[in-house]
Amino acid sequence: MTHTSILTRLEVETMGPPVPEELAETDVSESFLCDLTLKVVAGLPEPTTANVTERIHLPRALVEELLQQLYREKLIEVKQQSAMGSTRYAMLDRGWDRLTRARMFCGYDGPAPVSLADYAHMMRLQAVPSVPATIDTLRAAFRDLVLPDSLMQTMGCVINSRRSLFLSGPPGTGKTAVAERINAGLPGVIWIPYAIEIDGQVIRVFDTHNHRPAPADKTPAEYDRRWVCVERPLVIVGGELTLENADLTWSEAARFYEAPFQMKSNGGTLVIDDFGRQRVAPTELLNRWIVPLERRVDYLTLHTGKKIEVPFEQLVVFSTNLDEKDLVDEAFLRRMGYRAKVEPPTPAAYSEIFRRAAHTRGMRVDQAVLDYVLNNYMISHRQMKSCEPRDLLERVIDICRFEGGELELTPRTIDAAWRNYFGTSHGFTLEPERRAAAVEMRASAEPSVAAAPRNAVPERRHTGELVNADPLHM
Repeated sequence: MTHTSILTRLEVETMGPPVPEELAETDVSESFLCDLTLKVVAGLPEPTTANVTERIHLPRALVEELLQQLYREKLIEVKQQSAMGSTRYAMLDRGWDRLTRARMFCGYDGPAPVSLADYAHMMRLQAVPSVPATIDTLRAAFRDLVLPDSLMQTMGCVINSRRSLFLSGPPGTGKTAVAERINAGLPGVIWIPYAIEIDGQVIRVFDTHNHRPAPADKTPAEYDRRWVCVERPLVIVGGELTLENADLTWSEAARFYEAPFQMKSNGGTLVIDDFGRQRVAPTELLNRWIVPLERRVDYLTLHTGKKIEVPFEQLVVFSTNLDEKDLVDEAFLRRMGYRAKVEPPTPAAYSEIFRRAAHTRGMRVDQAVLDYVLNNYMISHRQMKSCEPRDLLERVIDICRFEGGELELTPRTIDAAWRNYFGTSHGFTLEPERRAAAVEMRASAEPSVAAAPRNAVPERRHTGELVNADPLHM
C-alpha cells in the first residue's frame, strides 16, 4: 500500500502528496522506472544524476538507485564521478539495444507516472471542495455579471453539490459567461499527476493548455513531484467535439496515450458549449455519458483492448440555445442535477450591464446615453440581449480609434456602432451637384430619347442590344 492511498483530505490540502522513500512506494514497477531512466539518460546532452532527477521528478536517492541498477546491468557507464549529484553517465551498446525495445513498447520519457489506483484515490479525495460556496463567494465569482438572485441561488446549489447543470436560453443571454464563471466558485487547488502508468503503458494527464499551476505560496516545500498543484481546471469544448475525443488518444509516433478532455477536467468544471451543435449527435454523446454522470466513473479502452475504470469527478455543464425537448429525452433530464433557463435582461438589468461594461473599458456613461440606446431598441422592436452592451461598446471603441478622436459615447458613435453591429445596407448616394450635372448631361447628349413618348421603345444597336439611356449606369 502506498502513502498516497492512505492520505486523508486534510493531509492532502496541507502537505500535498508525501515524498516516496522507496521505489516500492511509487506503486510503479521498478522495470518500468529503469526503462524510463534509460530513455532520459539517452535524451540528455549531459546525463548527470542531478539532470536525470530534475527530469523524472523522483527523489535523488531513488534516481541514484535506478542509475546504479542500469550500471549493474551494463546498460550505462560512469564517465565522470565528482561532487554529489554530478556523476556523469553515458550509454553503452547494450543500453541502446534495450532502449530500442523499450521505445517500441512505450515512448514516454517525461516525469515519472503514478499508478491508476493512486490517481483514482486522489481525485475522489479532492473532488468536493472542503469549503462550501456561499453567497459572498458567488458574488465574487460572478462580480462582472448581472444575474437574478434566483439564478445565483441555483448556481450555489450546483457548485456545492457538483451535480450536472443543463443551462438553456436564447442566444446572447450570457449562458457561456455563466458556465465559465461557475468554476471560479470552486475554491482551493488540487493535485494532479503528470502521467499515469497502467501495465507499462502511460496516459499523460497534465497539459499547459487545460491546467494552470498554482501560485508558489500554495505549494508546500516538500512533496512527491510526480504530482503538480493546479487551480481547479476549466475545460470547454464546443462544436469541434466528436465521440472519439471522449476516448484515450493513442499516438503511434510517441507511443503513449493522451487523456481525454473529461479526464483532464477532473476536480474542476467541464462545459459542453453550444450543446446540440457538435459533430456528434446529442443522443450519442448523452448515451456515452449517462452512466458516468450517475455513477461518477468512466470506462476507457486501451488499444490492447483492456478496459480501465477512471474517476468522473467534475461538474458538467451543458449549455445550449436549442429547445431541450429537441435534444434529450425525459429519462436523461431526470439524471441532470439541475436545470436553469437564462432569460433576456430587463431594461434595468441591461442598463446595469451597459454601465459595468463601459466602466471596465474606461468609458463614462450618462443617463441620456443609456436612454438613447434603450430608445433604439424600442424603435427597432429588437429584443435586448446581455451580450450586446459589450459588443456595441467594442464597436464604439473601434470607431473612435479609426477616427483618431477621444473615447466617448455620443448618439453619433452609438448610431455608427449600432449599424455596424446589427447590419445596414451600404449604397452610393450622389451629391446634389453631381445629380444635377448628370441630368443635364443626359438631356444634352440624347435629346431624342428625352423627348420620346413614355412608352416608346429605345433604339436598338446593330448588335441587337438595348441602348442604355442613363449615363450614370454606363
